[in-house]
Amino acid sequence: MSRIAFRQMTKEDIDYVYDVDKRSFVTPWPKDIYYEEMTRNQYARYFVATVDQQVVGFCGTWMVIDEAQITNIAIDPAYRGRQLGTGLFQYVMNEAIANGVKRLSLEVRVSNVVAQRMYKKFGLVPGGIRKNYYVDNHEDALVLWVNL
Repeated sequence: MSRIAFRQMTKEDIDYVYDVDKRSFVTPWPKDIYYEEMTRNQYARYFVATVDQQVVGFCGTWMVIDEAQITNIAIDPAYRGRQLGTGLFQYVMNEAIANGVKRLSLEVRVSNVVAQRMYKKFGLVPGGIRKNYYVDNHEDALVLWVNL
């Protein structure tokens, strides 16, 4: 049986997170952005999902005073469908609450109904549309938020 865990990301995880990002998105973040986020952004907090100690997913947040913004979240395509995204998102929400966050928000592609369904299970509701938000295809983003 596989051992699943969620934890705070370390600098040693950056290469693995970048690999998951490349396999998950058409336009992954450059690897150095993760390093900058972890070393220079006092508001950034990143978390990983592991299976048998192998990083298979990640989630980034910016926690500022009592608000959190999800910057990105992904599960390696080979590990999707195992509720790892749900577990990781729950872990991140718990960490946000523990850090005094009262409101959490994120953007999601309007076409990504699977992710939207998961977020709605956590009580996130639509708050608006960001037109042409995604640079790869100019798809709109649905803004979702929840009071914690």
